[in-house]
Amino acid sequence: MSQNMRYDSDSFAKPPPPPRIPRNPVAINGISVVPILIMAVIVFIPIFIWFFCRIEPEKNRIAVLIHKTGKDLPSGQIIADGPGQKGIQLEVLSEGRYFRNPYSWGWTLHPITDIPAGKLGVVTRLYGTDLPKGRIIANKGEKGILADILSPGKYRLNPYAFQVDVYNAISIRPGHVGVVTSLVGDDVLGGLNASNSPNGFLVGPGMKGILPEVLDPGTYYLNPFLLDVTEVNLQSQRFEMSNEDAINFLTMDGFTVVVEGTIEFAFERENAALLTHRVGDMNDILQKVILPRARGFSRIEGSKHPATTFIVGETRQQFQKDLETHLRNTCAPWGVAVKSVLIRNITPPDQIASIIRDREIAVQETRKYEQEIGQAKSKAELGRQEMLAQQQKEKVEAETAKLRAVIKAKQDQAVRIVAANKDLEVARLETDAATAQAQAVMLKAEADSAVVKMQNTAEATILTSQVQAFSNGHNFARYTFLKKIAPRIHSILSSDQEGGLGAIFLPYLPEKKEVKP
Repeated sequence: MSQNMRYDSDSFAKPPPPPRIPRNPVAINGISVVPILIMAVIVFIPIFIWFFCRIEPEKNRIAVLIHKTGKDLPSGQIIADGPGQKGIQLEVLSEGRYFRNPYSWGWTLHPITDIPAGKLGVVTRLYGTDLPKGRIIANKGEKGILADILSPGKYRLNPYAFQVDVYNAISIRPGHVGVVTSLVGDDVLGGLNASNSPNGFLVGPGMKGILPEVLDPGTYYLNPFLLDVTEVNLQSQRFEMSNEDAINFLTMDGFTVVVEGTIEFAFERENAALLTHRVGDMNDILQKVILPRARGFSRIEGSKHPATTFIVGETRQQFQKDLETHLRNTCAPWGVAVKSVLIRNITPPDQIASIIRDREIAVQETRKYEQEIGQAKSKAELGRQEMLAQQQKEKVEAETAKLRAVIKAKQDQAVRIVAANKDLEVARLETDAATAQAQAVMLKAEADSAVVKMQNTAEATILTSQVQAFSNGHNFARYTFLKKIAPRIHSILSSDQEGGLGAIFLPYLPEKKEVKP
């Protein structure tokens, strides 16, 4: 059965192979890779540019470009002249964003050059031709120190092309000046008698040496390889002549006298440069200009007088005055102004010091007593003057009182005269008024008298007419009486007693008899 089966299996024909499909070289498993490559390129190129081609100096930094392709630099040249040469490029990239081909370009980042306030930067060019022998400042295209300096600020300089050294700015303090020494220029030839140096010490523009112009107080940014500045103090200086610096000299009688004091002096601005270059610093000027002249004068003048004269105050004052005048006249041509000279102490020799001192004390005591006598006289004179002044004062006061009394009496008299005149005038006015009033009374009395007379005359005329009307006076009198009595008859006949009218006559009537019923 197995044979049959094997037979049967062999008897079957093998299935035909699948048809061959031609292979696509840009397809994998039938999937085309072209779109994938395009997408990959689209994604890769920006990434490549951003991460490998981007140059982005941050704030306060620069980028130095290095060209990888191009012509090789000549021997000794370190900076490329342009993009066509291989090597470090002179121009730098400031803050920002740039893109360069990393195959052709390389770059390095560096901090910018920052010059702080109060400083200056000296630039040294690191490329170019070598300087000629004897010259330290480079011109255009030469290697070396540049004349121009960098003031405070920020600069974008290629560190491979330039070296910057920072120095302090020149600061001249108030009361000082700066003496400038030119370190470059033509040499002064011929020594002190050189034609290109006006006085053998100072030089003109373009020459090497001390310049006559000085710098006033302030801040200056000067190249220290071109100019050297020395600060000179113009303020008054005091030199103490004491101890080893004291002046000693021999007097006319052979004694040694020691003089201690103070000399105040200062430099003149216009001669500061010449003085410092011709003599030296402050100590040199003291030792070479001032002290030799002070000692020389003291020895010459001291030898003219005996030792005793230098203890007396008048001689010391004159010696001080003459020394000051001598120093001013002899130091002025050097540019040193002597302000004052003070002699504090003159020490005489011990052999005569006590004797002279005792004599001086006696002289001073004599002067003291003379002054006391003068003061007593002055006091007595002052007392006399005070008494005279008091007498004069009392006299003036008495005269003043007298004058015041006279003035007051005259014033009282004038017041009383004015009052009397006023009273007189008032009396006159009152008299005139009384006279006028009396006249008025008389006139009124006369008028009243005339009125009464006329009234009486009128009444008399009326009575005469009435009497004539009644034939005689008796009838008229009776009429007048009855006329006056008639209106009052009731009151006359009446009484306070009971009875009414006529009661007044009751007592005169006979008594009534009672009638019995």
